[in-house]
Formats: sequence, C-alpha cells, structure tokens
Amino acid sequence: MTYRILVCDDDREIARAIGIYLRSSGYEAVEAHDGTEALELCRTQTFHLLILDIMMPGLDGIQTTEILRRTHNIPVIMLSAKSEDIDKIDGLTAGADDYMTKPFQPAELIARVKSQLRRYTSLGGMHQTPTAAVYRTGELVIDDASKTVTVDGDPVNLTPREYGILLFLTQHAGQVFSISQIYEAVWQEPAYNSENTVAVHIRRIREKIEINPKEPKYLKVVWGIGYKMEKLHPKQLG
Repeated sequence: MTYRILVCDDDREIARAIGIYLRSSGYEAVEAHDGTEALELCRTQTFHLLILDIMMPGLDGIQTTEILRRTHNIPVIMLSAKSEDIDKIDGLTAGADDYMTKPFQPAELIARVKSQLRRYTSLGGMHQTPTAAVYRTGELVIDDASKTVTVDGDPVNLTPREYGILLFLTQHAGQVFSISQIYEAVWQEPAYNSENTVAVHIRRIREKIEINPKEPKYLKVVWGIGYKMEKLHPKQLG
C-alpha cells in the first residue's frame, strides 16, 4: 500500500522540497499552499497524513487543524519557524499529533512521518482486528476492533494519538503511569521534554470524555507522579 500525504505550505519551494523527500521515500505526495485548499483536498480525496505549516495567509495552520478535526482523524505534523513552547502547545491543542521547527533535516521529517503512519495504521482504524478486545471502565467503552470509543453510549471522536493514550491507560485501569512512561508506550520512542506534549493530549482527551474536565471521573492526575485511568463499575457513575 502506498500512503498519500498532503503537504500544505504557502512557501511553494518548501512544499515542493518536502514532496520530493516524501516521494523519494516511497510515499505519494500532494501539495497545497493555503489552509482552504488543504481542507478542500481533504474533503474530496483520501490522505493518510497531513504536513501543515502554521504561518500561512488566510486560514493558518492552527485554524485549518481545528476545522479538519471536526471530520478527520488523520495524523497532522505541524511545521513552524518558531521554536517557543507556546506555539507547540497551540498546535497540539488544535489537534496536531507532532510538531517540527524549521529548518529541519529531511531524515528527521521522514522518521516522524513513518512514526505517525505506524501509529495511525495500528491505532487509527485503518487495519481492524476482529479479535481485538473491548475495554470498559464505568460508561467509557473502547472497542479496539473498530477503534471506536463511546461514553454513555455517545461516540467520541479521537485523533490516533489521543486514542493511543486512552487505550493504554484503560488497558491498565487503576495503575499510575508517569508522563515518560505514557510517552514511551504510546509514541514508541524515548521520552525527551515530553511533559507539555502529553499534558496537552491528556487535556484534549478529558474535554472529550469527561462531563466536567476540571473534575474528571475517568482520567485523573496523581500529583507528582503522573496519570491514571480510574477503574470503575458502571453503577459508580452518578
């Protein structure tokens, strides 16, 4: 199978160069040059990953990702000329799965693309496993065969990374994991400065599964240690 990747950057030379890197690594690459064009392409074509610049005229990368997340859960790698943590946090909060600062090495970009596609194919629903288990805590149910999540019977739309975190913690409900342990289990790479990345994803998950994210019933922080998924029976939820 050949993966199709959409590259969106208003700098046409950068978009073209990234497309060349991707094609030389065996991927199919399509180029867009603003957020509106990228969203239209996603509406009419199938892509497995989006590489998206933050700073673009019209719809910027943050706005484009927020709109995309209403209907698509494909991985998004965000690019920026800025290296400040606040820009990275804004990107992740909008729904991006990874963030790279320009300039970057082509080999690193390809490595991150491979990592995101690996997670997407295993957690994002591309390849369904009929024998996969169903995990439940309280009224939160994860069907790992269909890669679906429901709370009180209502579907929850998660990105592949969010799904990976939720699945990992639910599989080990009641156990406490450090941020580094969560990162290494879900990202499948060594944890390095992963605190903000994990915290932003946890916050987004809470916003989707909790009635009151500030007083969570499911995904709880254990101060000074990390996070855990509460092990609940359905009747424990009022």
